[in-house]
Amino acid sequence: QVQLVESGGGLVQPGGSLRLSCVVSGGVFGDFHVAWYRQAGENARELVARIRNSGIGIYEDSVVKGRGTISRDDAKNTVYLRMWNLEPEDTAVYYCRADHYRGTPTYWGQGTQVTVSS
Repeated sequence: QVQLVESGGGLVQPGGSLRLSCVVSGGVFGDFHVAWYRQAGENARELVARIRNSGIGIYEDSVVKGRGTISRDDAKNTVYLRMWNLEPEDTAVYYCRADHYRGTPTYWGQGTQVTVSS
């Protein structure tokens, strides 16, 4: 089965930056579009950024539009999310989601905690 493992979360001060990683295994990486989502507590899960299997990033409706970039390294089966000018409101668990280009199936990682605080 396809597995996604997120890493790179941690404590960062307001105004800081970090890079999250999502490693995809067990499937053909090029068959999947990948997206980053976040969830703060029991609030609704929010879209952060998406990237197509072609490498095109999509930021429409992103909650961190202008403060984040998504990229992928096909040789490493990894999708990255870099964020900067972080604010306390960015505190959340960040999840990686892989969507097969045909529409199904979809896979989720277990998430990585990002805490923005001084």
